[in-house]
Amino acid sequence: MEATPKYKRVLLKLSGEAFAGPDKIGFNGDTIRFIAEEVKEAWETGIQIGVVIGAGNIVRGANVEVQGVERATGDYMGMLGTVINCLALQSVLESLGVPSRVQTAITMNQVAEPFVRRKAIRHMEKGRVVIFGGGTGNPYFTTDTATTLKALEVGADVVLKATNVDGIYTADPKKDPTATKFDTITHQKALDMGLKVMDATAFAMCGDHNLPIIVFDIKGKGNIKKVCMGEKIGTLVAKEG
Repeated sequence: MEATPKYKRVLLKLSGEAFAGPDKIGFNGDTIRFIAEEVKEAWETGIQIGVVIGAGNIVRGANVEVQGVERATGDYMGMLGTVINCLALQSVLESLGVPSRVQTAITMNQVAEPFVRRKAIRHMEKGRVVIFGGGTGNPYFTTDTATTLKALEVGADVVLKATNVDGIYTADPKKDPTATKFDTITHQKALDMGLKVMDATAFAMCGDHNLPIIVFDIKGKGNIKKVCMGEKIGTLVAKEG
């Protein structure tokens, strides 16, 4: 008999870049299917799953600002981009037999439900994966902050931050060969060191509410399930690091 998952409800943060895979921009079908299959594997254990997705594969508000687009407008463009990614993930999940719902911070009834906290929780309780789009619904906030907000609102036990490295390092391991990996670290130390795995607002909010974060490599086969089952992979950010 399979072991019991460590967590009852998780909030998974995926970057938009993850959807692009080796293409760097747009969508890579094989990559999205791999991610969906990883989510399905974790979902099959009975864990309740929420997902927040970025839009870096489509548009970033900070990037379009330098091209003459007002920053707030650029951020709204990014929020719309997250919804595109949410719909892509929902479609692939449901093709795999995983029931899912997309809820958005910006109302767009033709394609998704508006975010309603109690309804999102009820969906999870009924075994549906809930994919949150539109960021916070406000410019100047990242999808990391949206992840923290949604995790707190729906009562998630942990934030799972999926990245392209296997945890948090003292420096970027791709640029600094002397960088060393943390197995555990506190929210405050991560802030003090200026580590950029999540933005400062998200780190601070998680610390204030004692919400743990696990940073791990999305490319590793079975990693989402392993983290949910309590296997020690990646880096744990917690009150007692």
